[in-house]
Amino acid sequence: MQVSEGKVVAIKYTLKDDDGDVVDSNQEGAPLPYLHGARNIVKGLETALEGKQAGDQVAVMVPPADGYGEWMPGMEISVPRDRFPQGENLEPGLRFQAPTKNGPHVFTITEISDENIKADGNHPLAGENLHFEVEVVEVRDATQEELDHGHVHGPGGHHH
Repeated sequence: MQVSEGKVVAIKYTLKDDDGDVVDSNQEGAPLPYLHGARNIVKGLETALEGKQAGDQVAVMVPPADGYGEWMPGMEISVPRDRFPQGENLEPGLRFQAPTKNGPHVFTITEISDENIKADGNHPLAGENLHFEVEVVEVRDATQEELDHGHVHGPGGHHH
């Protein structure tokens, strides 16, 4: 069975940056299942997996436009320190969700002072080339419920 829209695909992957450093990997864990065609994974990787089947190995470099987007200036915010819970162990790199006019958005803390916390709303991998090494572990038909919901359900129909 080939990877195509409406199929559930399970992959083992390693993601590296331009320096060859591992950014993310599930080689030691369970395969990642996703619904092909539902934008559950970055566009560039989904495109590279189209037509593949179980057992295939794929190595692909995904540019920012097909990954997490270009880094956008103006996505930085400054939040008064007292808006965060007292005693919270805050440090650069920590991510938090905050309401915006476009709905909830994830920010990454970049700088901390006594008065303010600066954070960046860009995805941590925005502007980065993504180097994927992927093994297709399984391809199956999606259930109607998975198609309706736009994502994979676990055993017994439960959400992951």
